[in-house]
Amino acid sequence: MTTSFWSQKDNKKPDLLCGRPADYLAHKEYFTMLVCFIIVWGGLLRTYIKNSEVLVLTLLSLSGFVIGRLAYDFVEVHQTVYPLLRTPSFSLYSFFLPLIIFMAALDVDYYVLKNMFWQVLSTGLISFSIAFAVIGYVVLKFNASSWDLQSCLLFSIILSITDPIHSVTSMKTLGFSKIYIDIIRGESLIICGFTSILFGIFRSNPIHISKFRALHVVTGLSLDIFGSIICGFWCAKIIQFILTDLFSNTLTDIILCFSMVYLTFYIVEFLGMSGIVALVTVGLNLDSLTFKPKIKFIITKFLIMFSSVYQHLIYTFFGIVIGCGETKYYTFYTIAFTFILFITVTLARLLTIFLVSPILSHSSYEYNWRCGVVITCSGIRGVVSLLLAPDIYNLAEEKVDAPQMFIFYVQAISLLTMGINSYMMIRSAKTLGLCAISLPRQMAMESVSQHIQEIIQNTITLYKTEKLLTNVNWTFVEEKTNIEQIIPFSCTSSNKKEESPTDEVLIEEARLHVAVIQMSSFEKQCNDGILEAEAARILIGATKSYCHIRGKFMSIYDVSSYVRARNWLIKFKNFLTFLEYRQEKIPFILPGTNRFLIFIYHIIFSEEFEYAGHIITFMYIYPMIIHLWPMARKLNVSALISINYYFMCLYVLQSALKIIIWKRIYFEQLWNTFEFLIVVVGIVDVFCLYFVKMRPDNLALIKFTVLIGYLRIIRFIPVLKTIIPMLIDITDVQIKKRLSLMYSITKGYVKSQEDAKLLIKQISSRESIYQKLYEILETNKREAIKELGLIEHEGRDVVIALKTKQAIRNVISKSLKNLTFLCSRGIIDKYEGIEMNKVLLTKIKALNNFPMAIPPPTPDKYLYNIIWLENKDVLIEFFKDRAKLAYFDYGDVICKEGEMPQGIYLIISGMAILHSLPPTFGIESSLMPARESKAMFTEYCTSGDIIGELSCLLKREIEYTVICETILEACFISLEDLYEGFDVFWPSLEYKIWLKFALSTAYQYFESSLIGEDLNFQKCVSLNRAYVETLSSCNEMTINNVTMKFVIIVYGSVIDTNTEEPYFAPCIIPKTCEQVQGTSDLSKLLIIQASEPSKNNNATNIMGKGLPFNSRKTIKKEL
Repeated sequence: MTTSFWSQKDNKKPDLLCGRPADYLAHKEYFTMLVCFIIVWGGLLRTYIKNSEVLVLTLLSLSGFVIGRLAYDFVEVHQTVYPLLRTPSFSLYSFFLPLIIFMAALDVDYYVLKNMFWQVLSTGLISFSIAFAVIGYVVLKFNASSWDLQSCLLFSIILSITDPIHSVTSMKTLGFSKIYIDIIRGESLIICGFTSILFGIFRSNPIHISKFRALHVVTGLSLDIFGSIICGFWCAKIIQFILTDLFSNTLTDIILCFSMVYLTFYIVEFLGMSGIVALVTVGLNLDSLTFKPKIKFIITKFLIMFSSVYQHLIYTFFGIVIGCGETKYYTFYTIAFTFILFITVTLARLLTIFLVSPILSHSSYEYNWRCGVVITCSGIRGVVSLLLAPDIYNLAEEKVDAPQMFIFYVQAISLLTMGINSYMMIRSAKTLGLCAISLPRQMAMESVSQHIQEIIQNTITLYKTEKLLTNVNWTFVEEKTNIEQIIPFSCTSSNKKEESPTDEVLIEEARLHVAVIQMSSFEKQCNDGILEAEAARILIGATKSYCHIRGKFMSIYDVSSYVRARNWLIKFKNFLTFLEYRQEKIPFILPGTNRFLIFIYHIIFSEEFEYAGHIITFMYIYPMIIHLWPMARKLNVSALISINYYFMCLYVLQSALKIIIWKRIYFEQLWNTFEFLIVVVGIVDVFCLYFVKMRPDNLALIKFTVLIGYLRIIRFIPVLKTIIPMLIDITDVQIKKRLSLMYSITKGYVKSQEDAKLLIKQISSRESIYQKLYEILETNKREAIKELGLIEHEGRDVVIALKTKQAIRNVISKSLKNLTFLCSRGIIDKYEGIEMNKVLLTKIKALNNFPMAIPPPTPDKYLYNIIWLENKDVLIEFFKDRAKLAYFDYGDVICKEGEMPQGIYLIISGMAILHSLPPTFGIESSLMPARESKAMFTEYCTSGDIIGELSCLLKREIEYTVICETILEACFISLEDLYEGFDVFWPSLEYKIWLKFALSTAYQYFESSLIGEDLNFQKCVSLNRAYVETLSSCNEMTINNVTMKFVIIVYGSVIDTNTEEPYFAPCIIPKTCEQVQGTSDLSKLLIIQASEPSKNNNATNIMGKGLPFNSRKTIKKEL
C-alpha cells in the first residue's frame, strides 16, 4: 500500500487519476452500480436537506472519501472504483462540464451582456488577474510541499475561476438586479473560457515555464477565441433551425438540444479550439424565442436535473480520489494552508470588487457600497476548478508524490466558499437592508393584491346567482378566500420621505413594470404567430437596452435607431440604378432606305452584340495576367503588343458602330462614355509603345508607358453591366425585408402599448401616476401608428403581403386551437387529430415561401374590406356603381370640425392625421360629467380605415379635422348613396354598421373583461351572440342577468331605475342593475348573451337596434 498514487505518464495508457495500478481484472459493471448508488444517495440527501446544497455536496464528498479509504484497504472495493481511477482527467472534463457551462450560458441575458460587454470583459480580466497574482504569491510563499513553479501557477489559475452557477444562486434568492447577476455570471464564463483555452494550449503543446513564449500563447489564445466564437455562432444557428421545425415534438427537441450540446463541444475540440467558448456562444445566442412555448421550461428543468446529478457525481468521484491517497500527507498544516487559501481567495475577491466598483456603478444607477459588500461574497469556486485540478499534476514539470493534494485543496476551497460565502451574502444583505422591499414596490404589490381581491369578490357574487350553489355557506367562503396582507412592512424604513414617495419615484417603478409588460407582450405575440421571431428579438433587445436608463420610456423612434439599415440600402439601390445600363432608353429614329445603317442598327441592338463585347473582355483576362507577371511579360513582349493591337481594334470597332448609329446621343449613356474612355486610353497606350520603340532611352516616357499599361485593367469594368441588375434585385429584396421587418416591429410595438395600457391600473393605484402613464403610452402609440402609415406609404406591396401572410397565419392558428379543443373532448379521434394537425402545420410552414410583395388590389376590391358589407355581391355591386375615387395631396383637408358630413371615405393608400377633442359619446352637455382634460389628441388613419361613418349615420356635425400627411387615395361613398343603401337594404344594413361600432367600442375599452368571448362580427350577425339595443329618452329596458352576460353602454347615457345612478358611455352596466332608462336622445347598448340563443330570436332583435360607438380611435375617424 506504499506505492505512488499517481502513475507517471505513459504514451500508450491513460494516467491513473489516482490510486495504485490493478494486478487483477477489474469488473466495470460494479462501477456502474457505484454510479447509480451515488445518484440515489444524492437524491435522498436533497430530499431531506432541501435548502442547503453545500451540505449535500459536503456529505457526498465525505461519502466518496470513505469509499476511497475502503478502496485503499480492500481489494473488493478497489476493483469497483478502479475504472474511475483509470479514467483520464480530460474524459471527466469533457463529459461533465459541457452541459453545466451550457446551462449557465443559457441563463445569461444576451441583450444585457451585449449592452455591457466591455464592463463584463473588464470585470472578468481584472478579477482573473488579481486572483491569479494574489493566490499565486500566497501559494509560492506559504506552500510547504515540494511544488514546482509551474504547478503553483497552474494551481493559482484554477483557484481564480469563479463558479458560473453557485456564484449567483444566492443573489437570485435575494432578488438582486438581473444586471448584476448577468455581470457576475458573464465574468465567470469569461474566466472559464479563458482558462479552458489556456489549458488546451498546454495540453496540446506542453509548454514549460523555462521555455515559455508569450507570443505563442497570445497567438493561440486569439485563434482559439475567435475560431470558437464563430463555430459556436453557427452551431447556435443550426440549433435554432432545428428547434423551429413545426413538426418536431417535445421529446425530439429535448434529445436534439442535449445531443447538439455535446456534438458542438466535441467537434470544436476536435478542430483544435475551445469547446467551452463555443458552448458559451451557443447558450448566449439561444433565448426563449428559439424554443416553442413551454419547451424552454422543460429543457431548463432537464438541464437543472442533469447539472445537479453531475455535481453530485463530481464531488463524490473526487472524494473517492482523495480517499485513495495516503493519509500521511494530511497534517495540521494542511488544514492551516486550506484556511490561508480561503482567506486569500476572499481578500482577492474584495480587492477585485473595490477596483471594478466604478464599472458596476456605471452599469446601473442602483449600485452602491452595500451592493458591493454583497457582491464580494460571490467569489464561489465550484466544479470547473475541480475538473481542472488533475491537470496540475499532468502538466507539471516535476511530478509530486501526493498529487491528490491538488484536488483536496480545490475541493475544500470550493465547499468553504460555497457554504461561508453564501451564508455571508444572505446575512449581509439582510443586515444592510437590501432585502427590504421599497415603498413603491410595496404599493404596486398592494395594488395587485386589491385587484385580485376584487376579482375574487366578483367571482363570489357571480356564483351566488347559480341555483346549484344556493345552500353554500358564503360567509365561510369569503373568509377563506380573503387575501391577507403579504407585504413585509417590517422591512421598510421609518424615513418620512420613504413613507410618501414622490411621483418621480413611483413613475420610475412603474416604468420598469411597463418594460416587463412590453417584453412579455412581445414574447406572447411571437408565440402566437402575430410577430416574427426576428422582430420580437429586436424589440426585446431594444427594451432591455433602454430599460436601465432612468426615466426613459422606449418610443418607436428609439427602436428605429436601435436597428438602422434601410437608408443605406435605398441609397445603394439608387446608386446601382444610376449605373444600370439601359440600352432601350436611348432615343433613336430608324434610318430610311440606307441598308448599311439598317444593318448596323440591327447589329448593335441585338443581344449577340452585347454578349460579344463581354466575351472580348473575358478573353483579355489571360493576356492581362501575363502582362502583370514580370517574368512572363519579358518572355512575351512582342506577343502581348500584337494581342493589345488586336483587342484595341475590336474595342474601336465596337465604339465606332455605336457612334455611327447614335452620333451625339452616344455620350448620353454613362457606360458608352466609359467605353469611349477605354478606347482613348488604349490608343494613348499604343502610341506610347510606338514612341518607346523610337526613343528607348527616355526614362520618363518609359515610366508613363508602364503606368498607362497598368490602366488596361479598366477594360474589365464594363463586365459590371451584367452584375448590376442582379445586385439591384438582391438589394430590392433586402429593402423589402427591412420594410417588412420594420412594419412587424412597429405593429408589435403598438400591440405592446395597448397591452400595457390595460394593466397600468394594476401597476399604480395613485391617479396622478395612472394619468401620466396613460398619456405617455398613448403618445408613444400614436407615434408608432404614424410610423406604420409612413412605412405602408413607402412600400404598399410589402405591407399588403405581410398583412395577407399574417391573416393566413391567424386563421390557421385559430383552426389549430379549435382542433386541440375537439381532440381534448374526444370529438375527433387521436390519430385523425394528428393527421389534421400535420395538414395545418404544413400550411403554416408553406408561409416561409410566401412572396415578399403583393400588388395592391384595385380600388373596387377594397369594398370587400368593409366588414358590414359581409362580402355579399349584391351589396358590393350596389356601392361599386356609386363609389368614386378621391385623391388628396399632402396638406389637403379631407373634412373639418363643425362641417356637415358629405359621406364616408375608405382610405386605399396614404396616411392622414386626425385632430379632435375628447369624444362626447352622444352625451348631452347638461348630463355630461366634468371632463378631466380638454386637451386635443391626435390619431393617424392609414390604409383600410374608414372616416365619417358615425357622423353620416347621425347626420350631425363632424367633431374632428382630418388632414393628409401624404398623398392619399380614398374610395368615397356619398351621404345620399349611403342612405339609399339603407332604404334598399333596410333595416339590416344600418343595424350591421351599429353592431360593428358597438363591438369595436367594447374591445377598445373593455378588452381585458372580454377575454375568452368569441365576438366575431359574422357570428354575432348569424348566431346573435351579441346584439345592440336602442333606447330613446325615458325608454326603459329590463336586464336579465341570467341570459345577458354583459350589458355595455356604447353610446349615450342611462340611469338605474332603482338607484337612479347614472351610467355614461362607454361603461359596463354592473350585475346589480336590473333595469335602466335612457337619459339621452339616443342611447345604444351592446348585449352579450350568456348562452347560445335560438336562431328565431335573431329576427326579433334586428328592428330598432342601432348605434354603437367605436372607441376613441374609431370616434375620431368614423364619427
